[in-house]
Amino acid sequence: MGNREDLLAGARRCLEEKGYLRTTVRDIATAAHVSMAAIGYHFGSREALLNQALFAALDEWSGAVGGLAGEGESPEERYADMWDRKVRNFGELRWLWIANVEAFVHAQSSPELLAALAAGQRAARPQLAALLRGVPEAEVAASDARGIGSVQMALMTGVMVQALTDPEHAPTGRDIASGLRELADLVENGKDAG
Repeated sequence: MGNREDLLAGARRCLEEKGYLRTTVRDIATAAHVSMAAIGYHFGSREALLNQALFAALDEWSGAVGGLAGEGESPEERYADMWDRKVRNFGELRWLWIANVEAFVHAQSSPELLAALAAGQRAARPQLAALLRGVPEAEVAASDARGIGSVQMALMTGVMVQALTDPEHAPTGRDIASGLRELADLVENGKDAG
């Protein structure tokens, strides 16, 4: 590997071990076995390098987790199974989700990072809708991206925070599927939630 690749690998190790906010230039350079100046030369800044390493890890995760799977099951069972996999994954890759939350907090004072995160969300909405609809992304209607994609993204963020905060009591896939069904019934039928 060259210095650039070594730096990305070192930044990822630092994200895993120290998180986004506590990782220093010295930490990355030490992990990569290169000079601190190499970070500026190849990436411009510590933040740009950490962002690239974090986004690469998120891309790797999104390609590996998958969506609805299973034959012979009902759509609700497949959806619940998908959520069970995601909740397990939140625990298995705890470092990734904590680094993601830290990056979001940091982005509130970093316009470049905030723009990159917003662009990532805009790109993820149609991907999530396509996954859930079982169609190619090119066939996803804009309304599905804004509706289904946005709701799925909101669920992912909320369930991820619950799984990181209180793993013993995080919702299961069945809880999420059942809760969505009940919520949709409340909205559709106007039942009093109180």
